Amino acid sequence: MAFYDTLLNAFVTLMVTIDPPGLAPLFLALTRGMNRKERSQVGLRASLIAFMVLTLFAVAGAQILALFGITLGAFRIAGGLLLFWIAFEMIFERRNERKEKSAEVAITKDHIRNIAAFPLAIPLIAGPGAISATILLAGTLSDATSRLALIAIILVCIAASYVVFLLAERVDRFLGETGRSILTRLLGVILAALAVQFVADGIKTLVLS
Repeated sequence: MAFYDTLLNAFVTLMVTIDPPGLAPLFLALTRGMNRKERSQVGLRASLIAFMVLTLFAVAGAQILALFGITLGAFRIAGGLLLFWIAFEMIFERRNERKEKSAEVAITKDHIRNIAAFPLAIPLIAGPGAISATILLAGTLSDATSRLALIAIILVCIAASYVVFLLAERVDRFLGETGRSILTRLLGVILAALAVQFVADGIKTLVLS
């Protein structure tokens, strides 16, 4: 049962940090002027890039940390604090404002064919929060079977984002301003609690090591 609880925790953490519903209006802003086929291509490319980035950190996150001499306990605390800041921004609606600014910059500075990689895949889907969460979860799900389960969870979360991209216009219209505000704040509170748990686990690891 503990294993399935860990998987559920991993799913909730990644789904909240990636925040597929919150990406819908940003996706529409980034693909303004495109037809449905072009939007689908941009969404698919962005999803594939984000999946590869998060999978890389799920598989080799510990090695990347070791390369810089960072312990998992220290990273759990740092990652937990980062996730808590993201949760704070979500609760007080600062995260969307920051993302919208990123979207506006991309529209003016990047050619339209590159927006799938930046800023859509990185940092809007596979951002610092999602990467931090992936490395933290990979430290908990360390054996081969658990790691495969984590990659499957990443795939499900990214697939959810792609579905949201395909249905972006409908999702944005369905949620409306009030719905987006309520959903973002609710997910922010959940993420804040998970972030505190990461910090607590990190402190425990440092004390016991």
